Amino acid sequence: MNRLGRKASETLIEMAPSADGEESNGPLCETLSTAGSEVPSSSEQGLSSTETTLLIPDRQVQSGRRFNLFLKRRLRIDKRHQSKDSIFFRDGVRRIDFVLSYVDDLNKEWEKKLERRKEFESNLQKAGLELETEDKKESEDGKIYFVKIHAPWEVLITYAEVLNIKVPIKENDIPSMVENPLDCMLTPFRLPEKVMHPEPDYFTAPFSKEKQELYLINDESTFFSPSMRNRIVNYILTRCPYGTEEGKKKFGIKRLLNNGTYSAAYPLHDCQYWKKASDPNCDNERYTLYMEWARFLRFYKEQPLDLIRKYYGEKIGIYFAWLGFYTEMLFLAAVVGVICFLYGLFTMDENMSSKEICDPAIGGEIIMCPLCDRECEYWRLNTTCESSEYSHLFDNVATLFFAIFMGIWVTLFLEFWKRRQARLKYEWDLVDFEEEQQQLQLRPEYEAKCTQKKKNPVTQEMEPYLPLTSQAVRFCISGTTVLFWVSLIIASMIAVIVYRLAVYAAFASLMENAQTLQPISGLLTPQLATSVTASCLNFVIIMILNFIYERIAIWITDMEIPRTHMEYENRLTMKMFLFQFVNYYSSCFYVAFFKGKFVGYPGAYTYMFNRWRNEECDPAGCLIELTTQLTIVMAGKQIWGNIQEAIVPWICNWWGRRKARNNPENLYSRWEQDHDLQTFGALGLFYEYLEMVIQFGFITLFVASFPLAPLLALMNNILEIRVDSWKLTTQYRRPVAAKAHSIGVWQEILNGMAILSVVTNAFIVAFTSDMIPRLVYYYAYSESDNSPMSGYINNSLSVFLISDFPERNKPKTNTENFVICRYRDYRYPPDHEKKYLHTMQFWHILAAKLAFIIIMEHVVFIVKFFVAWMIPDVPADVKAKIKREKYLTQKILHEYELEKLKERLGQGDKRATEKEFIATEGRMELSRAM
Repeated sequence: MNRLGRKASETLIEMAPSADGEESNGPLCETLSTAGSEVPSSSEQGLSSTETTLLIPDRQVQSGRRFNLFLKRRLRIDKRHQSKDSIFFRDGVRRIDFVLSYVDDLNKEWEKKLERRKEFESNLQKAGLELETEDKKESEDGKIYFVKIHAPWEVLITYAEVLNIKVPIKENDIPSMVENPLDCMLTPFRLPEKVMHPEPDYFTAPFSKEKQELYLINDESTFFSPSMRNRIVNYILTRCPYGTEEGKKKFGIKRLLNNGTYSAAYPLHDCQYWKKASDPNCDNERYTLYMEWARFLRFYKEQPLDLIRKYYGEKIGIYFAWLGFYTEMLFLAAVVGVICFLYGLFTMDENMSSKEICDPAIGGEIIMCPLCDRECEYWRLNTTCESSEYSHLFDNVATLFFAIFMGIWVTLFLEFWKRRQARLKYEWDLVDFEEEQQQLQLRPEYEAKCTQKKKNPVTQEMEPYLPLTSQAVRFCISGTTVLFWVSLIIASMIAVIVYRLAVYAAFASLMENAQTLQPISGLLTPQLATSVTASCLNFVIIMILNFIYERIAIWITDMEIPRTHMEYENRLTMKMFLFQFVNYYSSCFYVAFFKGKFVGYPGAYTYMFNRWRNEECDPAGCLIELTTQLTIVMAGKQIWGNIQEAIVPWICNWWGRRKARNNPENLYSRWEQDHDLQTFGALGLFYEYLEMVIQFGFITLFVASFPLAPLLALMNNILEIRVDSWKLTTQYRRPVAAKAHSIGVWQEILNGMAILSVVTNAFIVAFTSDMIPRLVYYYAYSESDNSPMSGYINNSLSVFLISDFPERNKPKTNTENFVICRYRDYRYPPDHEKKYLHTMQFWHILAAKLAFIIIMEHVVFIVKFFVAWMIPDVPADVKAKIKREKYLTQKILHEYELEKLKERLGQGDKRATEKEFIATEGRMELSRAM
């Protein structure tokens, strides 16, 4: 069945006469002519003065029947009552696939911009696109022109073949999976079937203009979805030339946006999000997404991934699929984390260490050495009673269990995501989609900036390339810049450490003398006050550096001139992640692995820059400080991220539409409504992934110190899904659809962090928590059979003779004439022959810590690799469906070729030989056998 009439000679496609009865030469002619003449009938008829007569050689023409229907529908439309909220041209037939906008500002570059637009729009028409311009008098502010773009059928089928778009050939006949008996329990979380699966499941094949009879083309106007249409138009826009400047060929809508020729380029939403469109031809998918997905009250419902993919494209669909799956898996981690936290809460009263610290007869009699030089005084151990009790919440046996559990959880998450991703690849027709297809598509910026050419070994065509010397210079500049900024982060972290060391004495003096702080002095210790303020200061510095570096990273990536879009995203991803990794985690690494480890001992303290004495840990350990640091940075980042993502776009849109929002529908057009929204840029998803991966690092790298981190992440992600969906549906212009079959380089980053998390958690349990020293004391040094942990606090504190203090360290006052003070270490007392040297217990504990790290790492890694080996990346039923679809697709194609060959033989085609017929039949038999 041939749906298109073909004509070998040039075909004249009459689109429409202009409003004044004369033919227009293009969209820019109207701009020049309408300023001096106004025709009353123009507004009455509603015809665009830019509807043109277009000469296209060898164009496929619509059949007579379809063309007559087109004319009849146009005649039926009452232009005077057509809603401007429509997504169609003024004829009510041709769909608006893309919109360009510009302001006709009369500055010194006005003529140059005018010439660029004229040339660009002329070339768009030569490429087969149809344009219609809305005069600025029709716009709400009277300043903006809108150029509406429609891709006719002939353009769509041409570029569908170029982009290898898959289309339906047969309805899927593979029975669905057997229903789970427990599915009835999940009914409250389900969405209606028409929302979850907006269209039937089909077997698909790449589109070919020569085989149109194969495809299930019921209606040419709806055969390609709006997301496919805007993807095709965007492909043309990014490659359409607009002239030659400075001896170089210029092309692409991105350059025209950058130089101000156009102010915006975007596809349209199909309707307003809060109500359905009045046009019956509108799918109202945006409204459905808002009602069923983008409202927070639907937080407990599943996501309509197929509808998201249909409306926004596979790239955005795969992001929300990953985010939803990650959130589902967090539920298990959060439950186990809460159980471990509750264990610590319920066993708090049984903790012998905190009991001894709080006991006036034990902790009240232990005099501790000053925590800073000169200004700090001697203090009693029981002043840290509350903090030692709270530290048990996170520093207990459950911490070890949770660290091991999270190491296995990460593996389960990554392996099950691979299976989920494989299923989506099949369901979304991405099985044969390879990144190499995108690698063959050069970035327009690369083609424009690279003047030298060489032959591509794959395509065997001449294409631009960047000389090796130029690449080396650019990479050197880029690497140096990244290294400088990483060094700047480390310098800022050192500055925060200096702050901690410098203000501790001030806090100690303030809390000692301030009567108003006495009621909370037990809870708000100088250590905690220093830790909290330093964490807040560190968070502010992180945000400032992050804001600046984002722009630096984009600039140096642009300077490198990556060859393809995928190369660009990968390079930017690695730069940004490296920076964010150091920026967000450096302070946590300091508290976890450096604070309190290089302190020295009284009389021989170590100093930073020979001036500031290194910090000591609380007698109950540094784990509570790591928890504080992690909580402030993680929670602060999540709160700030949600403010940036939701509140800022809403305020910007409200401010931009404060006048237009009250306009009636017939004055505030669909393209103007979308124009006033925020732009979801090419890097929009990049920042979403980056935010989630940084969060993933918080709940895996340091989770041993804070079992509630997965719970915080879960609550944030439940909000994140709805915030992201809400802003994408209501606050942003519709993004251009793009394909992606995976989360890309982020998968490798997650794998790397999963491996690193096992190491960091093993070190946290061994060196930051107090678990290993307690276990060594329990099994080797305990002196009581009835209460093995009694005496642990006294055992873990060494003795120092106050008279041995050098003048630099000695406190100014010693009102109670203390003779000795205690400090946290394992050293011989002053009356021993090995005075102040490490005891044998110190070396036993160190050996136990190292042995624990080795054993824990090996156990977790063995379990991880075993689990990864046990779980196949692709489910068995998906493999069967892929094979079935390939078989049926080959069968249908072969049968089609066989029928064509029979027709040629019947018509006496000499080129169709009997041998060719036999060969085709044989190929079909071979396909069946395989």
